[in-house]
Amino acid sequence: MKERIDAEKGARPAGPYSPGIRANGLIFVSGQIPVNPKTGEIVRDSIQAQVRQTLENLKIILEAAGSSMDKALKCTVYLRDLQDFEAMNQAYATYFPTEAPPARTTIQAANLPKGVDVEIDIIALE
Repeated sequence: MKERIDAEKGARPAGPYSPGIRANGLIFVSGQIPVNPKTGEIVRDSIQAQVRQTLENLKIILEAAGSSMDKALKCTVYLRDLQDFEAMNQAYATYFPTEAPPARTTIQAANLPKGVDVEIDIIALE
């Protein structure tokens, strides 16, 4: 059994996919990019600002599902340029300050939606 999760305060999906799905005690959140959900504008400042906005977007969807960043199990980070890895890590670490942060994969992607520098998806417990 699966249930779609929409976040009233979150950005609207850019295509035919669910922002999040609840299934078997897990929350699967689609890849988010650094779009400000209030204005619809893409954050194009530093990579750290883009990572923070992206993680805020993930947080909004998790909270709409009754979950939280503390319950994150796995993140996948897509960077346009792996040269941004250290700067991304600095912003990312502020969202997962626990002794058991989620497992993570970080890869370089040749092209991301709307020309952004980062996209992140997440799997969390309910």
